[in-house]
Order: sequence, then C-alpha cells, then structure tokens
Amino acid sequence: MARVTVEDCIDKVDNRFELVLLASHRARQISQGNAITIDRDNDKNPVVALREIADETLSPDDLKEDLIHSLQKHVEVDEPEADVETQSASRPEDVFGSADAEEDAPEQITFDSMSEEELLAGIEGLVPPEKNDDY
Repeated sequence: MARVTVEDCIDKVDNRFELVLLASHRARQISQGNAITIDRDNDKNPVVALREIADETLSPDDLKEDLIHSLQKHVEVDEPEADVETQSASRPEDVFGSADAEEDAPEQITFDSMSEEELLAGIEGLVPPEKNDDY
C-alpha cells in the first residue's frame, strides 16, 4: 500500500470522525514508544497509524477502549457505605479474637447531653464582647 486513503480505513471504522480520533491516538502511542505492527517504510506516525488500521493489525475496538481509558481522569465506583459495626467485625482480629484487639480499638467518643432549657440558660448568661474601635 503506497498511500493510505480514508477509503481504505473507512471499511474498518464507519465514522470518519472516529477514524481520525483512533488514528491520532495511535500516532501518539507510536510517538511515545509503542511498538508498531507493520513496516514503517519511512512513513510518519499518522500514516503508520492509518496503515495499521487499514491492514487490520490492530482492532479498532481495542483502540477505542484504549482511547477512552486514556481520557478518563477519575473513575467512580459505586460501592455501598459500610457501617462502622460491619467494618469492625470484618477485621481478622475481631473475628478470631486477639489479646491486642482491645488495645487497638479506638476509644468511644461520648458527648454530654443538655436539655433545651439548659441551652437557653447558657445562652442568656453569655456576655457580648466589648466593642473595639479597631474593628
């Protein structure tokens, strides 16, 4: 194949825009040092990429998946939030029992509770700060 035309590749990739995306992605891969699957014949990277697609030495589906993967910055995984009790029970030392399990366990945090009347009484007892000319 002396020259690669879009018509040679359009049989393998239906959409011309997608063909451009895949060929440019493959050309970037080649410039980054990925091995080529055909003879270079003194061609530049975009031409080599198009020739690889036309000769079907690379699967367009694989190139498409690789392109999508390269563009992803953050992949969200939907995992349910585990309860604290479930997390602590899933630790091996809790299941099998360990002498160090009590020492490794975090301290339980407790809060003082107060009624609404106590809260209002405390607020009434507050003194506003002195006014200062600097502010």
